[in-house]
Amino acid sequence: MSADWGPLDRLVARADELAVTMGARARMQTSVSQERALLRLFGVTGLDASGRPLAGATVDRWLARDPRGLGGGIALPFAMGLLEYDLDPQQLALDVASGSVDLGLEANLLREPDRRAVAEAEAQRLARAAIDRIDADRTARLEIIGLLGDAAPPWIGAALSETELAGAILEMTELVNAGVDVLRVEVPVGRELATQMQRAGQEVPEWRAGERSRKTGRPTTEPTPTGSQRALAELRRVADHLAAQRRAYVRLATSAPALWSPEDAVVAAFERIDLVEADPMAEIVATGVDPDRALADHSFADRIHRRAGTIVSIGAGSLVVAPDLRAGVPAGPATRSGRALGLQLLAVALARGEGLPDAQLTVAALPSWIVDEPAAGARSIAEVAVRRALYPDLALAFDEPEGPPDRVASWPQALAAVLVDAGDATLIMRRPGRRASVVREARAATRIAAEVASARLHSGLAGIALEHARGIVAEAMATLDLLGEHGWLIIAGDAPEIASTRALGGDAVADRTETFDPFESALGARSR
Repeated sequence: MSADWGPLDRLVARADELAVTMGARARMQTSVSQERALLRLFGVTGLDASGRPLAGATVDRWLARDPRGLGGGIALPFAMGLLEYDLDPQQLALDVASGSVDLGLEANLLREPDRRAVAEAEAQRLARAAIDRIDADRTARLEIIGLLGDAAPPWIGAALSETELAGAILEMTELVNAGVDVLRVEVPVGRELATQMQRAGQEVPEWRAGERSRKTGRPTTEPTPTGSQRALAELRRVADHLAAQRRAYVRLATSAPALWSPEDAVVAAFERIDLVEADPMAEIVATGVDPDRALADHSFADRIHRRAGTIVSIGAGSLVVAPDLRAGVPAGPATRSGRALGLQLLAVALARGEGLPDAQLTVAALPSWIVDEPAAGARSIAEVAVRRALYPDLALAFDEPEGPPDRVASWPQALAAVLVDAGDATLIMRRPGRRASVVREARAATRIAAEVASARLHSGLAGIALEHARGIVAEAMATLDLLGEHGWLIIAGDAPEIASTRALGGDAVADRTETFDPFESALGARSR
């Protein structure tokens, strides 16, 4: 690590130190989204009679009787109900959601040692079945890649713009035929997040079926959102078919909203999603999610991802403005980027703390706002150089920023410049729009970068790039130190709700009071 840029080793060590403390607390907490995810692992799918996601409706009905029961978890009461009523998980969930079965009665039976023992055995049986399914899908991925072959890195990705399954299939076919290797699917805002946003007075994005879907002739009375589990299963099937035709594997990626990471992990494991975008820091800073809730949910999700072999993509760090608002003075480019880098380091350390190997991690190389900074090219080179030094064994991802054409017009040229020193880049993600041309631009950028890298000896940073590198390293260290000393208030500003249930999701996270965990042996114990 370059001493010219600052104490990089100490920076990594500081992030690891904070992650140990935060990760230990996160593993001792549960949330409604973790309990929903657990029911999905047990085999609960689809919708209830009123059209709500069944796992969520079941958890809500269970907690309606005793909101304080969250810490105990739904696993054992649910397993007891399966035995008492001789039902499969899907039917029991339907009965609980409709109100015809009260899991509170089953919770009372758990006080009897012999009944608790059989409930634990049933929960472990369901857990083993879930793990077997996860392992089978992981094996299937490896076998299919071995059969079809894999695209050479970096993979070129594109986001699906169609929000409904029928149109998304047509769009996917065009993109794969144009040479795209990774297809990103946006998961719609979940019911819990929508409710939380409404309570906070925030505008909730409205889901709309795409215009293109109506051209397929398929009935649109019951459209299937592209990011739903049912749609993802179909997209996986279509992607495999297209991959067989082109003789190279096609990867699916999901970008899920806040408060959804545990369920996103289960869906990814069951439907063979290859890559997920998962960043607890973005949930806390950009969305306003309660820190305990975000960290607990991502801790749970990372254990699932580790078993499934899913690649977890961590963003370049969120834009932190609270210190500027307190000071009344806007920060400079290096300060903004340094804060983001500090949060990214913490997110990576937390993921590694849950056992995710480096082969299953990729980090975004550039903050989205870097294109708007003065001397954006020089600063981008510094951003990539510092991250390559900090993460020598991690693959880097480059995500084309959103914005009007004049704002991002130079991005393909900047990409070629920064790829020279990027090493192994896993993913170059383009925005939706042009098909073949975006793939050709990305391929050309990687080819030129490789030729330039092989034609010269490595030289250090200078000028604005060197100044920016030193600045972001110093600010990243300052951010982690302040976070360790003052907690999340340093990120959220003076808003007291960040430490209370008024932050998004803060009223649905609790310390675990039940020590039994049916997935502990397979996914890793919480107490380390």
